Amino acid sequence: MSFRRIEDAPSGKTALVRVDFNVPMADGKVSDDTRLRAALPTIRALQAKGCKVALLAHFDRPKGKRVPEMSLRQIVGALGEVLEDDPVVFVDDCVGASVKSLLDLLPSGGIVLLENVRFYPGEEKNDSEFAKQLAANFDFYVNDAFSAAHRAHASTEGVAHLLPAYAGKQMERELDALEA
Repeated sequence: MSFRRIEDAPSGKTALVRVDFNVPMADGKVSDDTRLRAALPTIRALQAKGCKVALLAHFDRPKGKRVPEMSLRQIVGALGEVLEDDPVVFVDDCVGASVKSLLDLLPSGGIVLLENVRFYPGEEKNDSEFAKQLAANFDFYVNDAFSAAHRAHASTEGVAHLLPAYAGKQMERELDALEA
């Protein structure tokens, strides 16, 4: 099995990284940060390449509607702790001008958490126009969400056809294990 790894990705570019941040919550706080920690090797590898890192995830099942209780905003603090207080900027969308504006201001190695991709009905439908909107602000795509990789959604399958695609460190471990 041959696949492209982060080491093969370009340096100094902007990466769209699909992660699994569908974390358990209790009383409005992340109760288990295992999934956040699992993304750390991929984030650090991209930062070492001087890339801007945009993290894209789903949270729960909002069925294509904005549901405030399902916003990824609520995990920013826990993610910052995992990243040892490396600043995490949250943007309340995952497509469009607000994302582009923020990315333009983000320094090399900067991290942005995008809003819940499932707030858009085009995500679960693997809508090609939505996939184009997701890809529009990025130079390449990294899939580090093995747990969601089996789904043909815009953020897992659609974007991978539009941008050069690479396996994140967590995905790499899973694929290497399957090959062994």
